Amino acid sequence: MLHSRVRSSSPTAARTASRNLLRATLLFLIAAPAILHAQDKPSHKLSLDTNRSEVHFTLTDTLHTVHGTFRIQQGEVTFDPATGSANGSILVDALSGQSGNSLRDHRMAKEELKAPEFKTVAFAPTRFTGTLNPEGDSTIHIHGVFTLIGTAHEIDVHMMVQVSGDKIHAVGSFDVPYVQWGLKDPSTFMIKVNKEVHVDLDLIGTLRH
Repeated sequence: MLHSRVRSSSPTAARTASRNLLRATLLFLIAAPAILHAQDKPSHKLSLDTNRSEVHFTLTDTLHTVHGTFRIQQGEVTFDPATGSANGSILVDALSGQSGNSLRDHRMAKEELKAPEFKTVAFAPTRFTGTLNPEGDSTIHIHGVFTLIGTAHEIDVHMMVQVSGDKIHAVGSFDVPYVQWGLKDPSTFMIKVNKEVHVDLDLIGTLRH
């Protein structure tokens, strides 16, 4: 009798399994296009024109204000406008600082930035907020890691971005508390130097999808 009950229940179990398999197949077919579209969606890649992009800095003391520039050595950033994720890096040549005074520039590179040992200053973006329009003007905030004399610091940079076709121009600024971050204080007994340096970014590059 037990054998008879098992045989009579088998067709029901088979039909249930068949319905479950059919349901799972239908759900996969419905979801698959969206999943594949999300996986195949290309990221955006920004490649900086290192000949036209610059980093400007401003430092004040009790007597005057120093303005200068650094040269960008390399810059490539990949980002996803849908999620706000970003990766890549912008490398600045620590030996390239120019402020109009060669003696001061040499001291800044050797004693303060320790450029013979730490040849680059780096910014690695990790995410951004705000809407980056495919054309025209946008305002975004970029969060990332700023590495100075080998030590990483998290910062946020407010950026104004202009896109025209595959060309992009972005400007932004932030302050660096360089003494707090381990750099030498250039102040003397007579001249007191501000403990923060203001940095302005002027970035020009090509945008690829």
